[in-house]
Amino acid sequence: MEPAQKDRTPFSDIDGLTAQMTEIVLDALAAMGRHPEIQRVRRIAFDALRPLPGQRLLDAGSGSGETARALAALVATPSAPHTHRDPGTSTHRDPIQHTHRDPGTPTGLGSSGHGSSGHGSSGHRSSGLDGEVLAVDHSSAVTAAAISRHDGSAVRYLTGDAGHLHLPDDHVDGVWCERLLQHVDDADAVIRELIRVTRPGGRICLIDTDWGSLAFDGMPAGLADVVLRHVHGHFTPQQHDMGRTLRRRMVAAGLRGLTATPVTCYFATPASAAVVLPMVNPDVPADAWATPAGLRDEWLACVDAAGASGTFLAVLTIWVVTATKPE
Repeated sequence: MEPAQKDRTPFSDIDGLTAQMTEIVLDALAAMGRHPEIQRVRRIAFDALRPLPGQRLLDAGSGSGETARALAALVATPSAPHTHRDPGTSTHRDPIQHTHRDPGTPTGLGSSGHGSSGHGSSGHRSSGLDGEVLAVDHSSAVTAAAISRHDGSAVRYLTGDAGHLHLPDDHVDGVWCERLLQHVDDADAVIRELIRVTRPGGRICLIDTDWGSLAFDGMPAGLADVVLRHVHGHFTPQQHDMGRTLRRRMVAAGLRGLTATPVTCYFATPASAAVVLPMVNPDVPADAWATPAGLRDEWLACVDAAGASGTFLAVLTIWVVTATKPE
């Protein structure tokens, strides 16, 4: 599924950015992954997905790969301690797939010995097999960055389209999809594709942002609303309510055993908020702002003043919704 074509955020089309903006976005992805509030969201999602040793998982929209590597540690079996070896050490398979080839054949995706054959029609994994994670991202630049950070765990990095995965039916035991659906044109089509590649009984965990929940305190009344109206579609995606719609979409897709958890992220300083909220980050180039002359500087000055007085506050809800594919 191609990213939304109109009013893209920088995260929607990373490969189409300038070199400067690509570097900013890649740094932002890495910083977000380290942020305590994003880590809290992910801990809740890990508990909801319930990954088990020996499973094959898909990370759709895998970014710089830190979650895929964390999942790989959870599905590792005692006989395959991938996360504790040197990435340069030779093993029975190379978990990294080069991205400058056509990943469109099941043979390519299954080159580590886990292709469409040998697992039965339902895709259930044998308990004797090592766990692994398929990390798929739409951006070749992001995939290259993920590969450069590889830690030796059983992760295969692939450039691909989450709406058109070149994977067999029932191929994975579970799916992780974090903050991807807000950036695509047809989220329901992507969800259907994630369901297709998941075996019956497998778990699907969707994590996404409700940008409509974003709120600030400590600034002049109404100023935040003015700024957010101007940056909507540039710093926040058109699908601003994606997080709150996940449960409905999964019910409509026929999934069972749903759990839905709203996680309110809390930012008490401008520096903390700037890691996740681009409209608070003064390092975002001025020409990336879709605001009238002077509004950006006025807003950032007010943010700084609220930070200095200790009155700054920003809150944003991210939803974690998990369900099971019927047997």
